[in-house]
Amino acid sequence: MDGISRVLTGTRTTGELHLGHYVGALKLWLDAQRSDSDCFFLLADVQALTTHADRPELIRKSVRDVVLDWLAVGLDPTLPNVHFVLQSGVKARFELSQYFLMIANLTEIRRNPTVKAEMKGVRYPTMGFLTYVVDQAADIYMLSPLNVGGNELMVPVGADQVPHLEYSRKLARRFNKAYETNVFRPCTAKVGEVGRLVGIDGQEKMSKSKGNAINLSDSAEEVTRKIMGMYTDPNRLRATDPGTVEGNPLFTYFDAFATDRAEVDEYKRLYQLGQIGDVPLKRRLAVIVNEILGPMRERRLKAESMKLGEIVQEGTFAASIIAEEVVTRAKEAMFVGFPE
Repeated sequence: MDGISRVLTGTRTTGELHLGHYVGALKLWLDAQRSDSDCFFLLADVQALTTHADRPELIRKSVRDVVLDWLAVGLDPTLPNVHFVLQSGVKARFELSQYFLMIANLTEIRRNPTVKAEMKGVRYPTMGFLTYVVDQAADIYMLSPLNVGGNELMVPVGADQVPHLEYSRKLARRFNKAYETNVFRPCTAKVGEVGRLVGIDGQEKMSKSKGNAINLSDSAEEVTRKIMGMYTDPNRLRATDPGTVEGNPLFTYFDAFATDRAEVDEYKRLYQLGQIGDVPLKRRLAVIVNEILGPMRERRLKAESMKLGEIVQEGTFAASIIAEEVVTRAKEAMFVGFPE
């Protein structure tokens, strides 16, 4: 991560995290944590309101659940470069979001491919929902590095978030050009190798709301039960029938979680020849996944007794100090405030 001084990423607090989050984002976060960069992991409770404003109690509970999930995977806020940040606790970001709204274009927002896809499922979108991509830009650029030479801000994201990040970069460039400043340095995207992980039903991406997720907090028994019920090749009626590997969730999971590539390649060969059935493969996959989740369960037990509120408070304070300085610079560039 040469040239990277800060890392900013986060998740909406709308429920527990699952394996899709792990392969699509959290593994990248762990890599960032091991670097020399200052890492700010955002608990996006305000953005959660764009879809869950009628369920505030869920958001409040999810803040704690997500913190436990982060600690379980190995994120360590006791390190000097790691900060857990509560979005609603950084007051300066709300001000920055308002300034970005002044240069944002609603037509551009509506054309954003991710926003367009999400709009299809919303009959009466709120203004908060329509403009959350602008709010995301404020989340990112409230931590814009100041006076650090050529260093940049890196944002680890899932593949579906790349359009949002591109729009954030566009807003930052537009602001700098309009107000003849360099307060916002370009951010750099880091996209996970796996991308979206299909749900165990094989129909779409893993999602708790769809009931097709394996949660990071699931017990070994729950993981095994879910994997044994996993969708595979619908055209394969018997274990001796040649099976399809491409697009088969069973092998998508093997590719994502197994470390022995030779073992996986052999399973694929046997499956295509009709020489191995779904059941033994699912049992093996359950073992592999539980080997990954086992240490997480142990860390979660330890985290339950930690002072989670203090951890988040400290990280939020660290982010607030930076954000206030960034917003002050932005206001100076915009000539906002009483003239001296």
